[in-house]
Amino acid sequence: MSGYNETAYKEARDSIIALKCPFERALLHRCVNCSAAKRLLLAEREAITCSDEAANGRCKGFHEALHRNARFALHMDPDQPWPFGKEIRAQCGGIKGLQAAMGYEGAESADVAALVREGVERFDRIDAFPYSEIMRGVVHYEPRKKRD
Repeated sequence: MSGYNETAYKEARDSIIALKCPFERALLHRCVNCSAAKRLLLAEREAITCSDEAANGRCKGFHEALHRNARFALHMDPDQPWPFGKEIRAQCGGIKGLQAAMGYEGAESADVAALVREGVERFDRIDAFPYSEIMRGVVHYEPRKKRD
């Protein structure tokens, strides 16, 4: 049995992360980038914190809207928790879908904070984003395959 204490790790992680990034999994998965993200190393693990309170609020709003819209697209029961694979599809696919809906489909990698800010400027509010187009990105996003 290992001497690793997961509870102590989580407490330490929570104490050093002031603004939790709602797109942390996508950033750690390296399918997107973010100019507001700050990478931290804690107990030989990588974590992400947000350095911009306004961007964090916009990203949280978009993340919540993605979850509301993606449940149907990903055939999920409303009471079911988000499994890792579907969370990655919602986050990475959602950002890629927003990128495509805004006309940046061929762009290399999306800057989450900048893209969501620009989306709010273009569509006035997060609820007005073109979710039917964004959901195409969620449905078609394929997480990278496991290595053999």
